[in-house]
Amino acid sequence: MQRYKRKIALGLKFIKESHKNPIALVWDYYTLKRKKGLMFNEYYSYCFDQQSDLFRKTFLGRNEQRLYLDYLNPKKYYTLARNKYFTHLLLEEYSIPKAKLYCYYSPEGRYSDQGRTSNDLQSTIAILKKESVCTCVIKATEDSHGNNVFAVKNIEYTYDDAILTLLDNATIKLSNVLRKTALVFEEIIYQSAQFEKFNKTSVNTVRFITCLYPNGEAKVIATFIKIGRDGAFVDNAGSGGNVDAGVEVSSGKIYNPIIFKGFRETVNIDKHPDSKEQLANVVIENWDKVCAEVCRFQQSMPFVKAVGWDIAITDDGPKVIEMNDFWDTTGQLFIGKGWREEIRKCYFRWKEYNSKYNIEYIFGRKTNTLSASKSRKIINCDFRK
Repeated sequence: MQRYKRKIALGLKFIKESHKNPIALVWDYYTLKRKKGLMFNEYYSYCFDQQSDLFRKTFLGRNEQRLYLDYLNPKKYYTLARNKYFTHLLLEEYSIPKAKLYCYYSPEGRYSDQGRTSNDLQSTIAILKKESVCTCVIKATEDSHGNNVFAVKNIEYTYDDAILTLLDNATIKLSNVLRKTALVFEEIIYQSAQFEKFNKTSVNTVRFITCLYPNGEAKVIATFIKIGRDGAFVDNAGSGGNVDAGVEVSSGKIYNPIIFKGFRETVNIDKHPDSKEQLANVVIENWDKVCAEVCRFQQSMPFVKAVGWDIAITDDGPKVIEMNDFWDTTGQLFIGKGWREEIRKCYFRWKEYNSKYNIEYIFGRKTNTLSASKSRKIINCDFRK
């Protein structure tokens, strides 16, 4: 009941803000819902009543995107992109540039990965000391949107602990960081001088969306840049409060820069609000080489045929911050159009290829057919009594 009340309240708010005929708005939304599976929060958040025909036709909503990506990126490979430790191992295997992995902390673990895996405070300290780590980035292995990220600019090792000094000069004990969540400790990536000028406190990244086709060709289908604000370390667009812009795939030129405070709260700008560095019409250096490298990354990943890469641009070329097998739809707002046709093209090419050669993505084990109530009874049964 509360869910429906919230929907009605949001609908009435939207009608009031739109100043358009309510019947026309309702008809427009239900037409898009019927044709594209569009959700009302998407219709509201992306201001569909004000968008261009190009945006409305090419936008790919979450429901429809899931149809295509669940096929292109089979769920059995989900953890390769979502678990940052597994991603590290995969990227290392294919010699794809990334931040160095210092340590993987797993409270459940009792194993060794070339001396990089820890399971408690003392084993973590031992690894960090062995690597002479004084600065690092600490991330939860299975989190997103820049959550649970610590940028550490100094580590002071004490008798039985370590004191971490964060980017904002706050301090925290390592023992208070190591809890029940698995973590990765990575080196800090230093971006190119051009990206450093945009905002020096954050690692500013370009989101590349790529597709892999049956003939082995990889293609960049969309790009946009995410830049943090002064004092922030993460650049994530999902939670708002940072600077974002489209990037022309063909040229690397930055366009439509905005301050993204949240949906329906964007401010058009030409320069970064803090650094005052020009953004609009700036061309990203060595763009063609960067795109070619990212396409190579995609060609190395036949498990996931459509990837959202967060790429840091360094003096040594592009480095992977993370890869996403299912990404949010916000970037379509920054580039001014959707990626529906490109994802659909990739989807239909693989459907045709797999049908021709009788290829199926079999999970390999059967689904549990027991009902939830039966499963609970079995779990709670104690044969010792």
